[in-house]
Amino acid sequence: MQFAGQRTNENLEPIGKPDNVLVKLADDVIPEPDAVLVHGITPQKSLEEGLGEADFAEFFHEKVAQPDTVFVGFNNIRFDDEFMRMMNYRTFYDPYQWHWKDGRSRWDMMDPIRMMRALRPEGLKWPVVDGKPTVRLELMAKENGLTHDNAHDALSDVVALIELTQKFKTAQPKLFSYLLSVRDKKSVAKLVESGQPFVYTSGRYSNDNEKTSVVYSVFKHPRRESAIVYDLSHDPDEWSDKTPEELAHHWKPPYGEDVKRLPVKVLQYNRCPAIAPYGVLDDDSKKRIHLDDKAVAVNKKKLEDNVQLKEKLQKALDIIENEQQAKFDLGDAATVDDQLYSGFWTPADMSEMLKVRMSDPGDLGKLVESVKNKRTREMIPLYKARNYHDKLTPEERDAWEDYRKTALYAGGKSSRMAKFSERMQQLGSKQLNDHDEYLLTELQLYVESIIPDVEETDSP
Repeated sequence: MQFAGQRTNENLEPIGKPDNVLVKLADDVIPEPDAVLVHGITPQKSLEEGLGEADFAEFFHEKVAQPDTVFVGFNNIRFDDEFMRMMNYRTFYDPYQWHWKDGRSRWDMMDPIRMMRALRPEGLKWPVVDGKPTVRLELMAKENGLTHDNAHDALSDVVALIELTQKFKTAQPKLFSYLLSVRDKKSVAKLVESGQPFVYTSGRYSNDNEKTSVVYSVFKHPRRESAIVYDLSHDPDEWSDKTPEELAHHWKPPYGEDVKRLPVKVLQYNRCPAIAPYGVLDDDSKKRIHLDDKAVAVNKKKLEDNVQLKEKLQKALDIIENEQQAKFDLGDAATVDDQLYSGFWTPADMSEMLKVRMSDPGDLGKLVESVKNKRTREMIPLYKARNYHDKLTPEERDAWEDYRKTALYAGGKSSRMAKFSERMQQLGSKQLNDHDEYLLTELQLYVESIIPDVEETDSP
């Protein structure tokens, strides 16, 4: 419901005024109550002050996604960028071009900040929660005296991130410049595929080792621009007698199971991983991440010699990805909203998408019959209803109401409405402050105002 950003120059000095935009919710969306409590934005506020999603998409592409822009966030690659892709998909823009075409690129500061803490911590203060180090933005801001008046407000987070990045750049300019320079896929691939161990910082690694270890590329992913890397702080012999099925179980243990994790990870080249040559490690950083040079050398040699383990890891990867594909195949339950990753667009598809964006909203219904791409054809009625509700014909309005009934009530006790009601009851039983009570009351009133009449449907 909120987008914020501030353009800066290479020295992180602001250029112009920041952007801070609310985006209206469509009435087939029920916000998570916990999310509203975190960011404090009510749906009513988004409707009163926000842009429609189609208008926001146009604003984003005309003003924000300018050529040569580097999009920088804090955990944006794994979180925020997913929302941006979905927004572009729903509004008939290419979901990916905004962060790579015309010299544009992206970077994520979370893992570089973690790497600074592990390798060159001087220059920042590092918060600890319950004995564990953390780089949560609001805590980093508080510990280092940064401007952060309202945590989880998009613009406040932007200001805090700029100041934190400035401190990183000033305190450790060499590390900062290096990580900035190796964020692109080609630079990542060059280091990862060099045949040498390298330093890798990732949220998947333990706090005990400052989220950082030395890894080695076992093999290149057969289907993606990625590599399968092994954490050389672990002895490969421990896994040599495992079957591919057992390796897959330890690679991706089911949620909640107490299973020792296989020290293997897929490193994706296009996600700006925080990596550096082995030689960047000095004695102090080796102590911080509990690294033993001799163990690294021995484990690397074992990996190189263990052809059988490599083959079993390749089979384990196939097992995992086949299972993931089966879960992704939603079958009859899938809606077009879920099909972003069902395939890329051809030039002909892109031409049709542009035609949708350029059409008069009132004529979108007529356009459907001439569109050849199935996804685009199915998306047009949703696009019109969400962004140009006042342009719907009576027949289209009835179809939209039927869609909303299914979207909100399908699944019985597992439906969106049932989960919302259950969570609201749970929160209502807790001791809340006046502000949180106000937010939840507003949210309840909003949901009551949009719920469709379900008397004619079989879904309770």
